Amino acid sequence: MSAPSTHRSYLRYPLMAVAMAGLLGAIWAGLMRMGWAMPAASPRLPLDHGPLMVSGFLGTLIALERAVAIGRADAYLAPLLAGLGTVALLAGVPYPVAQALISLAALALVWNFAVILKRQTALFTVTMTIGSAAWLVGNLLWLARVPIPLLVAWWAGFLVLTIAGERLELSRLSPLGSRGRGLFVVVTAAYLAGLVLTSLNPVIGGRVTGLALVALALWLYRYDVARRTVRLGGLTRFIALALLSGYVWLALSGLFEFLFAAAPGVFHYDAILHSLFLGFVFSMIFGHAPIIFPAVTGRPVGFYKIFYAHLALLHLSLAMRVAGDLAIFYPVYQWGGMLNAVALLLFAANTGIAVARSSRPRVLRPVPSRRRAGAVSGA
Repeated sequence: MSAPSTHRSYLRYPLMAVAMAGLLGAIWAGLMRMGWAMPAASPRLPLDHGPLMVSGFLGTLIALERAVAIGRADAYLAPLLAGLGTVALLAGVPYPVAQALISLAALALVWNFAVILKRQTALFTVTMTIGSAAWLVGNLLWLARVPIPLLVAWWAGFLVLTIAGERLELSRLSPLGSRGRGLFVVVTAAYLAGLVLTSLNPVIGGRVTGLALVALALWLYRYDVARRTVRLGGLTRFIALALLSGYVWLALSGLFEFLFAAAPGVFHYDAILHSLFLGFVFSMIFGHAPIIFPAVTGRPVGFYKIFYAHLALLHLSLAMRVAGDLAIFYPVYQWGGMLNAVALLLFAANTGIAVARSSRPRVLRPVPSRRRAGAVSGA
């Protein structure tokens, strides 16, 4: 058995399972935060909603994806540490232990990207490396007991820059030219400046970050091949629709952050974060899952039209939730959040069913001879 197969057998599936446990824990905690009566494994679970979603689910998943791409055993240290940190959060282990594990996971991911940069120095690898560094900064601030609302911009930077880099890598954007590359560098530099400013002056930093997110959404819409592939059919069209709709939520999140940076109340804060983390990030996950999942697990994922159900429900429920946020109408916000959870669970179920169907062995039937075929057809 080759080394990659060993990694897949002994590390990939358990780490995927831990990432999914982090997702389920984050969903559960999120519903509790919104006021739904949900039994709690620990009294602090509602406080762990953000860390479980960003680091437990997404951090473990992204680190695992990169480890598989590198193909070396030591590269799996990053997802392994993230997975251990996720288990620690779910088990109610003292915060410093979980925070230290997840911070070490981010440090290991930065090291993995250093390996990737050595192999291929390109705009997309540099972008994703900076994204991993943003995760490390956010986790170190969390370890230093900085309140999550004051560091969450760094966690967002991890996901925004990773996804932007992956779009450059995966979709093979049409030739950018010097102008397109220059615009991307300017926008990402402005976004990074906004992240730094959020730690010094949240109002100014929030406005700079918000404008940069709007600019990045416009850049992605302008240069992403999804604008052309959306005219095609099947999986290609589904991916394009997921990506383009995600860019709309990215722009809205930036707009909300710019408008509400001076006085972000609870509802405005919710609109800013979930437009980005649910609307943008999960649209990207929904679109990329049929590509990334086979690469990570080695098992194919077929495309089925039922995939549109979880994509549509995500957008409709998030629109409902954000409307409740902007109108400060609690029941609409609360039910929107519940339907957000249903959309994520439906995504997990649809993906699992697709994997099961795609992995099912096909029975090959013998082709009848011409004489037999003629007799059957009545010719």
